[in-house]
Amino acid sequence: MSEFVVITGLSGAGRSLAADELEDLGWFVIDNLPAELIPKVMELVQAPTSSTPRVALVVGVGAYDADLLAALGALRASGARVRVLYLDAATEVLVRRYESTRRRHPLLGPGDGVGDAIEAERALLEAVKAEADVVVDTSELTVHDLHDRMVDLFGDTHTDTGMQTRVISFGYKHGLPLDVDLVLDCRFLPNPHWVEDLRPLTGLDEAVRTFVVGQEAAQDLLGHLDGLMEMLLPAYVAEGKAYLTIALGCTGGRHRSVVIAEEVARLLRDRGFAPTVVHRDAAK
Repeated sequence: MSEFVVITGLSGAGRSLAADELEDLGWFVIDNLPAELIPKVMELVQAPTSSTPRVALVVGVGAYDADLLAALGALRASGARVRVLYLDAATEVLVRRYESTRRRHPLLGPGDGVGDAIEAERALLEAVKAEADVVVDTSELTVHDLHDRMVDLFGDTHTDTGMQTRVISFGYKHGLPLDVDLVLDCRFLPNPHWVEDLRPLTGLDEAVRTFVVGQEAAQDLLGHLDGLMEMLLPAYVAEGKAYLTIALGCTGGRHRSVVIAEEVARLLRDRGFAPTVVHRDAAK
């Protein structure tokens, strides 16, 4: 079965870097492809004589219109495995990137500032973003971080469930992660930060795990989450969802969220998934 990844998103958010990573992973990459040519590429890839079953299509500025949405619909209807990757970033980050590279934003008009052009593009992309299977916010990602994320998403590792899962712990004081599907707040649990012996540790230490999981409220939470996963996971798979990211947050992202994230990952493994686990703020 042929596979397509459509890479789209804001200019300056890393489309070219993502395409390079996919090429390194063995994908055939076509850059700056006009939306109206996507059906033709699909036809060639799905021909019996084709030897390029994994194709990544990078769609740039100028294709964010009904033609792209129609092309995505045709791809999905073809029977191929289709995933849409949308790359996002905060406006102030994109402005800094354009200032450092001295490149011109493709939508920059006479008298416009770079920020105005970015916001105009963001508005144009709303309908396309809604069609994305996964949104990656590159605001704080290094090149190495993006490499790891692309390998997680499009490397050869997979499970029989057909849906890739990711669990993130984070601290609310460091900001919510943007590229997630479900966010759960763990701040109602007793905080190990106020236990002197536990404060310097993280949720990966057994003493902290024992403290958190030993709370009645934590047991109730995990019991409800187990039931929620039992209901949601088969429904997501049946719907054809390609990626699921669950984020668990506490105040600083070092203790409670880390413990509960590890427990949620265990629940996913018990149901045949192989989640990637990221503790975003545990070291802060």
